[in-house]
Amino acid sequence: MSKTNGSNQAMPLPTATNENIFLFIPNLIGYSRIILAGCSLYFMSYHPHYCTLLYTLSCLLDALDGWAARRFNQSTKFGAVLDMVTDRCTTACLLCFLSSAYTKWAILFQGLISLDLASHYMHMYASLERGAGSHKKVEKKMSRVLNLYYSNNKVLFTFCAANELFFLSMYLLSFPQFSIVGNSWSWPWIVAAVTFPICAAKQWINVVQMVKAAGSLAEGDLELRSQIKKRN
Repeated sequence: MSKTNGSNQAMPLPTATNENIFLFIPNLIGYSRIILAGCSLYFMSYHPHYCTLLYTLSCLLDALDGWAARRFNQSTKFGAVLDMVTDRCTTACLLCFLSSAYTKWAILFQGLISLDLASHYMHMYASLERGAGSHKKVEKKMSRVLNLYYSNNKVLFTFCAANELFFLSMYLLSFPQFSIVGNSWSWPWIVAAVTFPICAAKQWINVVQMVKAAGSLAEGDLELRSQIKKRN
C-alpha cells in the first residue's frame, strides 16, 4: 500500500535495504576471530606455541574489526555484541585452563571469569536501558574512569592487550619449558611481571563498571516505579 497527499499523488513507502549485516567486513573479521580462537583452544592443552600464536592473532583482529567498522561505515549493534561476546568467551576459556593448571588459584581465576562476564553484561544492559547507542558511550558525569577507558582507543587497547598478555604469560608458564630457563627468568616471567599491574587495574575497572551499571539500573527502576505511582 502507499500513502497519498492532498493531490491524490502516490507516495511510495521506503523500501528495505538489500544490505546483509552478517556479511559486513567487520563482522567477517569477527567470524575469523572465532575460528582462530577455536583453533587455539584445540592446541591449548598440548601445543603452547600454536595456541599462543592463534590466540594472539584472534586478539589482534579485535582492533582491526573496529577500524573496519569505522572505515567502511559498517558499525552495527550485531557487530558490537559479536565483538564483546567473542572477547568474553575467549578470555573465559583461557582462564578455565589456568584454573586447571594452577589448582591452588582456581577460585581466583573462577572469580575473574565471573567478574568479567557479570560486569560487561550489566554494563551493556544498563547502556541499552539508558538509550545509549553503544556500550562505549559513557558520560563523564557517570564515571570519569569508564569515560576515559572507553573513549580513548589507546587506553582501551593498552588495558585489553596487557590483560590478555598477562593471562597468556601465565598459560605459557604452566609448561616446564617456559617456566625454567637456567638461572634467569624466562621471557614469559618478564612479560607477566610487566603486565600484572595493568591487568590488576583492568579488574578494578571491571568492578567500577559493575557498580556503576548496578546504580544506573537501580535509578531506572526508581524512575519507573515513580511514574507508575503517579499514574495510580
